[in-house]
Amino acid sequence: MPYEALPPDPFAGDPSSDPSRMLDALADLTDVTGPEDLPLDDEEREEVIADLGDLAVFQALLAPRGIRGVVVDCEDCEEQHFHDWDLLRASLQQLLEEGHMRPHEPPFDPDPAAYVTWEYCRGFADATLAEQ
Repeated sequence: MPYEALPPDPFAGDPSSDPSRMLDALADLTDVTGPEDLPLDDEEREEVIADLGDLAVFQALLAPRGIRGVVVDCEDCEEQHFHDWDLLRASLQQLLEEGHMRPHEPPFDPDPAAYVTWEYCRGFADATLAEQ
């Protein structure tokens, strides 16, 4: 297509009003390291390692009872997120290795009755292990 056949540039006379200038600013923002990209400090690493240990205990106690994983109330979207045991383990391992968790695909049509909160897991484990 010849240049003359193209529509005129609406910002030709006033480049300061061209919204494409914002793309340069966005590119600059993506180059900045955010707090989610920083490595975990020693205390955070210890917490994730402890969570991985707890998760193994929770799964060992609850999976045989038909519990598939953990449900988390998301503050950002105000919805519940369902995490199967393996998915949660992989996410925590990734957090430990990379300092952040990538988005993941949620389970398809999860049965809410098959998921419990982390607090429930902890209480169940404490009660079960106290009986022994």
